[in-house]
Amino acid sequence: MEYNYIEKRYNVMGLTSIEAFSGVKGGMNGNCKDVYFLRAAGVNQSLLKDVAYMDEIQTGKMMRGQGIYNRVSAFPKNIEVERAARYMGCYRSWIDTGRERLFTLKLDEKSGVGDLLSASCKKVLEAYHGCNPNLNESIEKNFVVKMLFWLDELALVYLKEWNPRQSMKFVAQDVTKAQEYFFCYFLTLMGIDVLLLQNETDIDEKMEALHLSGQITLGEKKGIALDSYDSQKFADRKEISGTVSQGGGQVRAEPENRRPRVVIPPGRHGTSQNSRQNTGQEKAPHRISTAENPNTGRRNPGGQTLPTAGDARRELDFEELALKASSVVMISIHDARGEVIGSGSGIMIGREGYILTNNHVARGGRYYSVRIENDNTMYKTEEIIKYNSLLDLAVIRINRALQPLPVYRGRKPLVRGQKVVAIGSPLGLFNSVSNGIISGFRRVDDVDMIQFTAPISHGSSGGAVLNMYGEVIGVSTAGIDEGQNLNLAVGYEFINTFIRGFQ
Repeated sequence: MEYNYIEKRYNVMGLTSIEAFSGVKGGMNGNCKDVYFLRAAGVNQSLLKDVAYMDEIQTGKMMRGQGIYNRVSAFPKNIEVERAARYMGCYRSWIDTGRERLFTLKLDEKSGVGDLLSASCKKVLEAYHGCNPNLNESIEKNFVVKMLFWLDELALVYLKEWNPRQSMKFVAQDVTKAQEYFFCYFLTLMGIDVLLLQNETDIDEKMEALHLSGQITLGEKKGIALDSYDSQKFADRKEISGTVSQGGGQVRAEPENRRPRVVIPPGRHGTSQNSRQNTGQEKAPHRISTAENPNTGRRNPGGQTLPTAGDARRELDFEELALKASSVVMISIHDARGEVIGSGSGIMIGREGYILTNNHVARGGRYYSVRIENDNTMYKTEEIIKYNSLLDLAVIRINRALQPLPVYRGRKPLVRGQKVVAIGSPLGLFNSVSNGIISGFRRVDDVDMIQFTAPISHGSSGGAVLNMYGEVIGVSTAGIDEGQNLNLAVGYEFINTFIRGFQ
């Protein structure tokens, strides 16, 4: 099979943290993929924890077949003379074929990536020439040889079974040399998200002037020692399960065998600030609309913890979890005449009136009325602050102070069999509470979803899926037809990125 070059849109969402980079997954619209190429400049107090968190979460995804990840502290420096000569042969073969197909020593014609590598390499050389006007054949040859060497050493697993629709992330530390920087750009041209941890020194003005990457400012620039990434140290953890295969210093799991038939309700399409654009695919009518897709996190927003004896994080019983319903709302959807045409649920996520729900709920009416437990006032609003039709998430706002629920931050990866509680208003039954377990992890339209068994029905869309600590791990969003208690939720990683700034 031959893999063709795909177009890219860079840094569509305005990511502002390492955690956001870890959680985001660029969607595809036709032959165009959203890709992220970012530099995190400086050091803040949470850097070491944020990087360790990213390593653990991304490795867990690999072992569940949900993506590919690698983080490098330094680029390989030396190529044996004999091996360098063989890479020069790869370069000469590329030139002799009119620069149509490019291969490495480990990615030959059987790999199917010749056209992809060639098209990407030509674009990299164009950018490299912009930074190095005196580029000649000798400099170009040495640069391409080094890129082919690094591809085999650092990125082989991304290309052996290349799939631009899956999550692919590459992280490197203190990249300041031109060849290393343009190699990272080379990876993005193949659909790989790249984050550069520029703790001590950033790229020079010439490279920055090309505007190939965006910047996240963490703090003061200074040297810091990061632990080397070793995916194998996560392999024996019980929380992370999957069939692991080695390759290029990374670990990935075997993919899920079959995609379930999922029907998600249609919504009005569009874009909003800091949201990914709609893929252009209309969703078919939906029989049961339910939960969201959770992933993982380490701490509650703003560093909050649940109020418990001794201020220790602890599991709650079902009676205590049911009290969390006071932070879940019922949303009635009104048409232009004021008639109620549907209902859904929402989750308080910001004290200043911000409520998270599904896009197909928020985009379905002219205005909304929001009902809150133990409050006789019906709050009307027509404010849609933000929405994303691909993730099926939206934020609306009412004029009232709220008590938001904490969103999970990935202290441990979610696992099958983990207990969950769902809160929503199915069929208009305000704030019904049901319990179940996580029964699987699925990918639907390029979005990683959590499958869970807690019963839900129409009207549960936008409701909360909680872990046993009372933290939101998902938003009820979709149901699988022809099955009982087969429900899906958008996960906490997407939620944390989407609601950043509202908490």
